[in-house]
Amino acid sequence: MDKEKHFQDIRFLIMDVDGTLTDGKIYMADSGELFKVFDIKDGCGIKELLIPAGILPVIITARSSRILENRCKELNITEIYQGCSNKLKKLDQLLEIYSARNAETYSYVNCAYIGDDILDLQCMKPIKAAGGLAGCPADAAEEVKAIADFVSSKGGGQGAVREFIEWMLER
Repeated sequence: MDKEKHFQDIRFLIMDVDGTLTDGKIYMADSGELFKVFDIKDGCGIKELLIPAGILPVIITARSSRILENRCKELNITEIYQGCSNKLKKLDQLLEIYSARNAETYSYVNCAYIGDDILDLQCMKPIKAAGGLAGCPADAAEEVKAIADFVSSKGGGQGAVREFIEWMLER
């Protein structure tokens, strides 16, 4: 695979949250979700490596969490879509909006996606088929690992996203 070519084409990094940016555990209290654990290395990779490289970080997740909104504010992630079980539909809408906004045509080839479970396959498969990049944490579902271009040595919420970003940006 020619990573240099892929890097030049990538404009969006779409990230799942639970099991990718977090360890996948859900800590609940009577009042609802209590907390999530994020790795500082992932955050640094997003804010200090990805964004300066001109790649837009995008969150598309099936769950909804005020905690995630707070984390995204810290990292300057403005594209956050929660409560999306149809992640591909949301990705298509995002590409359409950015294509119109920038007077360019963006497609799956301009995307990298990192996720950990079967719900992520709906985006990972067409992105990979179009020539974009797919990555996953070490503890991802086997079906996800099977199609990923990059399988991190780290588990979800333990720096897997940072490792994927560094791999993408290597030249």
